[in-house]
Amino acid sequence: MGRRLKSLSRSGPVQTILGSLLAAYLRFVHATSRIVHFDPDLAQLVRPDHPSIVALWHGQHFMVPLVRPKDVPFAVLMAAHADAEMNAIAIHRLGLSTIRASGAHKSEDVRRKKGAQGFIQMLKALRDGTSIAMTADVPKGPAKIAGRGVILLARHSGRPILPLAYASSRRMNFDSWDKASFNLPFSRAAIVSEPAIFVPPETSDEGIEQFRQLLTDSLNAATRRAYQIVDHGA
Repeated sequence: MGRRLKSLSRSGPVQTILGSLLAAYLRFVHATSRIVHFDPDLAQLVRPDHPSIVALWHGQHFMVPLVRPKDVPFAVLMAAHADAEMNAIAIHRLGLSTIRASGAHKSEDVRRKKGAQGFIQMLKALRDGTSIAMTADVPKGPAKIAGRGVILLARHSGRPILPLAYASSRRMNFDSWDKASFNLPFSRAAIVSEPAIFVPPETSDEGIEQFRQLLTDSLNAATRRAYQIVDHGA
């Protein structure tokens, strides 16, 4: 019975319905929430003539399609597996494109999760003027620790990384590997960014590690500030 239900939930028509419902729900959350803080860096650094890499933690990315600057082409990095199909459909319903690939810790997992193909697609998108939104932590790895992928993308593309956090006062917190939060309607919301990170093309492997730590610290700082704003009015 469990296998049958799982198979049904992965069918194309069911995924389309669920993805459409998720998009409608996120629009409802956005329409009923009041943004009490919005750092200007998002609008200043993410423009049609200035594609950037918007980096977030897993679990904070649901509302990003609805707070992006208008008229800015965006592609969202999404996992290639079937369980992410509903989210991909929702992203499309909200007017963004997707690049289907996942980060990984082992070389064989990179190949299986189409990491190399996704990396090439993101480079091309950035060259063509499309900004990229992606989670910085690698699935099933340590939560709230940035992986190397986003740093390598910045090094090879020459585009800046914008560390971003979205928090809402009403939310459901999950005891998952990524400590995800699901945003609820009628919230106070905050969009917080830290200074953009530029990774020079000549950056060494040691330098990559330093930038990875900088991104981790920046995203954690943005996240702390975002929750302080919505929870305590700080």
